[in-house]
Formats: sequence, structure tokens, C-alpha cells
Amino acid sequence: MLVNRPNITEKNYRKLSLRVRPDGFSYCTTDTLSGAVVGFEEVRFTDVGTGHNAEEFFVKAFADRPELQQRFDQVVVTHENGLSTFVPKALFDEHYLGSYLQYNVKVFETDYVAYDELPNYEMNNVYLPFLAINNFVADKFGNFEYKHLSSVLVSKLLEGSKNNDEKQVFAHFADHRFELVVAQNQKLLLFNSFDYRTKEDFIYYLLFAAEQLNLNPEFFKLHLLGDISEDSDCYQIAYRYVRNVSLLDVSRLQSRNALSESENRKHFILFQS
Repeated sequence: MLVNRPNITEKNYRKLSLRVRPDGFSYCTTDTLSGAVVGFEEVRFTDVGTGHNAEEFFVKAFADRPELQQRFDQVVVTHENGLSTFVPKALFDEHYLGSYLQYNVKVFETDYVAYDELPNYEMNNVYLPFLAINNFVADKFGNFEYKHLSSVLVSKLLEGSKNNDEKQVFAHFADHRFELVVAQNQKLLLFNSFDYRTKEDFIYYLLFAAEQLNLNPEFFKLHLLGDISEDSDCYQIAYRYVRNVSLLDVSRLQSRNALSESENRKHFILFQS
């Protein structure tokens, strides 16, 4: 969702991207002329729930970082939670946003429900944003855009599946949660978000979803991204049960910054939001 836009006469060619979650945030600053990432940091809140809320930590973290005090031409906030669902455009009515979430998310009358349009793929993503964070960003920067993490993830993976008629499976990892995406030539066949605690949880959800789509572990290609490496337990167990497993190729993204391959894979969404 877009909120206003800056005056072109005041541009300084810097963009701020924020990926926010209840226990912290990460951010990067980008040169909008070259597309290069020029600054990056992860911030974790270690004492949330001990008499303080996430918004207080968020405000303090901003105040402590001079690089977040400068002016930006563009500010984008990506909300990271499991409170979203994709709706085909043909079935979408913006007057009934809460109804799309009610089967897997507890929605109250006071909740603010937002949606992202994915016009290239004929669907919208309905979700609950962190409203307090949006208010803080609006107060600080004025103009900004916000979207859900899954909107960025699905858009980029569908874009990369163009002209590929194979059914490809992608698993994006964060803290004790992964998003599962199945794509075929820019068509979304499946999206779901799973909380997990063990590698066995992960492989159960993966193989169950594959079975529902008649995907044979001997043949489908599984691409892993996010906070994952070949040494990770989830990679190892996937390699045991799925014949074709690989880490997502992020070489094109890595060419735009000086960060490692693993950092670009972990922050695939942030660097492209």
C-alpha cells in the first residue's frame, strides 16, 4: 500500500527498506540510481515481554542509529508475520477483508486489515499489519509504502519461474517458521506459512504439502532460501527425503552489494522490497 510520494525536486536518491517483526527488525539503505545496497543491519529485541513492548524498543533502536535519521526519497516497510492469505482477484471484495482471514487468523472488529495488489498475477494478499509500527514510520518519515513479507516473496519467486513449466517448490526460512511456495510458470499453486520447532516438523509439512499436489520427492526441485545453509538441520533432512535439493541461486542479487552469498539468501526479501 502506497502512502503519498516525495517531491522530485528534493530527491537524494536513497531508499530505506525495513523488515519488521515482533522481536526486532532489519533494514537496508539503497542507492536508487545504481540499485546498490549501501547500508545494512539486523536489530534484535531481547527483552520484549518483560514490561516493555516492541514499539518502545523500535523507537529506541531508531534513535540510537544516526543512519536512520537521514531523509529518504522512499521508505518501504515489510511486515513479517503469519497473518496473511492470498485471494484470487475474481473472488476479491475489499469490503470484506476480514472474512478472508477468519478461517486461519482470529480477527477482531478493531483490527486494521490491509491488502497488497499483485496485478501481474491476478490476486491480492490480505493481512494484518503491525499498525503501531506503521504509525511510528508515518510520524517519522511522512510518506512511506508498506506490504506483507509474503507479497514480496511470492512476487519474486513467480517472476523467476517465468517460462518454466516445471512445478518448483520453495521454502523460505525465518525463526521457527517457514513459508512454502509452489510455482509453475508464474502461477501460484500453493502458499502456506508453518510454525515449526524441529527438523521433523519441517519435513512433515513439506512432504504432506507435496503429497496433496501429487509431487513426487524423486522428481520435484526444492529450492531453499532465507536463514538456511547446507549445514542446517532442515537442509540435511530435506536432502535425505527429496532427491533434488539446492540453495536458491542469489548471484544476481549479490552482484548489487558487498555482502556474502549467505547474507543475500537470508535477506532475499529485504534486499528486494
